[in-house]
Amino acid sequence: MQLPNQRGGYRQQQQQQAASPLAIRTKKHQLDTDTYTKLAMARVWRREWWYALIPFAVGLLPALIWPSWWWLSGALLLTLLYVLFRSAQVTGVTQVEQTKPLFEKLSYEFDNKQVVLRRNDKEGMRLTWDMIGNVKREADGYLLSLKAPEMPQDLKGWRLWMAKTFDTPIFIQVPDRIFNSPNDQKLFDAMLRRKNLLPGG
Repeated sequence: MQLPNQRGGYRQQQQQQAASPLAIRTKKHQLDTDTYTKLAMARVWRREWWYALIPFAVGLLPALIWPSWWWLSGALLLTLLYVLFRSAQVTGVTQVEQTKPLFEKLSYEFDNKQVVLRRNDKEGMRLTWDMIGNVKREADGYLLSLKAPEMPQDLKGWRLWMAKTFDTPIFIQVPDRIFNSPNDQKLFDAMLRRKNLLPGG
């Protein structure tokens, strides 16, 4: 299994993860790639729908000087290309080696210091709570969104702007049904509130 490093990539996990006796443990769960794509795409386009207006406006600019329906067609084509490019970035997350562990069948352990995604007793991906940007309570569970990774220091100018602007959401899905008891689910909910990741903490 692999661990996130400071740049948002992953490194191999060698040592056995010590289980906390007070950790909340869950049954195994696998985040389906189609479910991830649907949720991530909805998040991206809710936040960035207006970005698609930029290529449309740029494509229409020449029409101010040379009026023609061709410019409208060109503007629509530019917008379509942008939407396809951005959507491909989101769907690509399910294909890259670094994020494959997120789509395996894993059990979770939550304690006050960390979240451990376990493949088995010896291998696990450890996340500290400060790596979680926000949590959304849904009708049937929780979505824990990871913060965007730190950018390499040598990344500057337009490349830094592109990396920050067009990041892709990465999250962990924790359905209510994977908790071993209603009490575990209540303890987890209370833990999130204490950490100010849900309202009422």
